[in-house]
Amino acid sequence: MTERSLAAPPRLLGTRLTRRIRSLGGLLASLALTFLGLLCITFLIGRIIPIDPALAIVGDRAPAHVYERVREELGLNLPLWQQFFIYVGQVLRGDFGTSVLTGRPVLEDIARVFPATLELATLGILIGVIFGVPMGVVAAVHRDRWPDQLVRVIGLVGYSVPIFWLGLVGLLVFYAKLGWVGGSGRLDFFHEGIAPSVTGMILIDAAIAGEWDVFRNALHHIVLPAALLGYFSLAYISRMTRSLMLEQLNQEYITTARVKGVSEARVIWVHALRNILVPLITVVALSYASLLEGSVLTETVFAWPGLGRYLTNALLAADMAAVLGATIVVGLVFVGVNLLSDLLYRLVDPRAR
Repeated sequence: MTERSLAAPPRLLGTRLTRRIRSLGGLLASLALTFLGLLCITFLIGRIIPIDPALAIVGDRAPAHVYERVREELGLNLPLWQQFFIYVGQVLRGDFGTSVLTGRPVLEDIARVFPATLELATLGILIGVIFGVPMGVVAAVHRDRWPDQLVRVIGLVGYSVPIFWLGLVGLLVFYAKLGWVGGSGRLDFFHEGIAPSVTGMILIDAAIAGEWDVFRNALHHIVLPAALLGYFSLAYISRMTRSLMLEQLNQEYITTARVKGVSEARVIWVHALRNILVPLITVVALSYASLLEGSVLTETVFAWPGLGRYLTNALLAADMAAVLGATIVVGLVFVGVNLLSDLLYRLVDPRAR
């Protein structure tokens, strides 16, 4: 009996370690296959779109021998399978090519513009979660009554009205008429370059440097586009929260808790809300990823120098290196956010471990 009890813990530890190694191996294999599939899709996009990268570089008036030389330098004269392997190797080395529009490496351009999108999307999703989740809960609790109808109307407007129209109206009312917010861009001209760039996110950089005038000016500019993105996320998050809560409020454990005399607030905000956290994390993660991929219309309306605007300008200039590089980053954002949500599942729900 004693020998068995002493031998059991190492055996159990070995089993757990084996399971974790297998789980980690499966996760890494899944990520590798996803990334390879992403590269395959972006490569095919670059070959299917009727845009000639060599022609975009040399222009349509270049001599034929110059055009052919550029095609050879880009490897476009090679067989398609060979071009794909070269493309994968370049991406793995962090070489996304050089942007025709800016003349800089694409990865350098993306590193410059992505913090602006990250800052805007993070504030937007915070607004969406802070207001959307309580609104969805209230709508579920007061089903088919006026709070429910109000939340549904707010969500319907957020889904139906084009976000670029809301942006233009917001600039007209809150900037041009009332002067409550800043105009387009991230900063006024005379505040640019004062706070040293550490993270690329002006609010954080200004706070680190103690430049509170710059911080207030940046906040003045970001509040309106962040509120619009937050409203867009709020519409989706509140609707999904309502649906998830309605399902939980009809469960037997809710009835049992009420019969035992548990307060209604605890039943709703502790018992029911806790049981929707896992699917709710998925909802928030997908919403956040959609904002991080670059809110093209919002960034265009507010002249926000983020990933969405960079991708739009690259498409208009037929800059395929920039388009494909930005597409890969968008795909990696979705993979990263999904991985993060999977880790959060394990924290909020022990059964997922």
